[in-house]
Amino acid sequence: MIEGRPSYTAMSVAAHRAIHQLIDEPKIFVDPLALRILDPQGPKWEKRLKQAKRGVTRGLRTFLAVRSQLAEDRLSAAMARGVAQYVVLGAGLDTFAYRHPHDAVELRVFEVDHPSTQGWKRRRLSEAGIDLPSSLTFVPFDFEHQTLGQALNQAGFRADRPAFFSWLGVTVYLTRPSIETTLRYVASLTRGTEILFDYGVSPKVFSWRMRFFLFLLRRRVASIGEPWKTFFLPAELAADLRRLGYTSIEDFGAKELNPRYCTNRTDGLRLGPTARIAVAGV
Repeated sequence: MIEGRPSYTAMSVAAHRAIHQLIDEPKIFVDPLALRILDPQGPKWEKRLKQAKRGVTRGLRTFLAVRSQLAEDRLSAAMARGVAQYVVLGAGLDTFAYRHPHDAVELRVFEVDHPSTQGWKRRRLSEAGIDLPSSLTFVPFDFEHQTLGQALNQAGFRADRPAFFSWLGVTVYLTRPSIETTLRYVASLTRGTEILFDYGVSPKVFSWRMRFFLFLLRRRVASIGEPWKTFFLPAELAADLRRLGYTSIEDFGAKELNPRYCTNRTDGLRLGPTARIAVAGV
């Protein structure tokens, strides 16, 4: 991303999440604050909404809704096991902490993000009149140039207690060494810690039509200063996670997620072949 400017992709993800609340029924992911925190206005918003209603962005919107719901489902399961720390890596305009300020009183939430994007979010929260719960801590952080463990420890994170990490919409924009550094740190934490993250699948496994579509999308995000950098193959990623010390590894794609989140729909919301989410535990 461009220094001093909030992430364009963070804004785009927030817009798709808000549009999901407006036009899709039943909702895969319910977020009553999605529209309020975004404050949509102007021609760009109108264009996004028109495209969504025509079905142009249906696949992407589906994936963003599914990954958010899966993350919060897994968080709920972790909390049931006694986990009381939730780390949102690359939080963007995620609204979990503000939607659950009472339910999450016993849960410490750490929102980790680039200072430029986090500063923009905090201004939007203030402008929208959304209160900051006492359970929330902001952690400004640059994945490429800082140490996550040090930043979290300074924010009051307890490395001797288990935590749940969600890392959505981030890894494809990072270099492989910085991804591995973060994954190695999480793997070093105490037993019961878990991380959920989505990742880009190597285009070489897809048909030429899909490769061409991904090429166009990749060129577009590069043109706005946020290029895709890293892709994985599921089997190779699983091997990397085992090497880093994870003892529990799950990998979800359309085959596993469509039956769980996209059944009995008449609007065509379904995941495509590029959707992949990994969950790794210590």
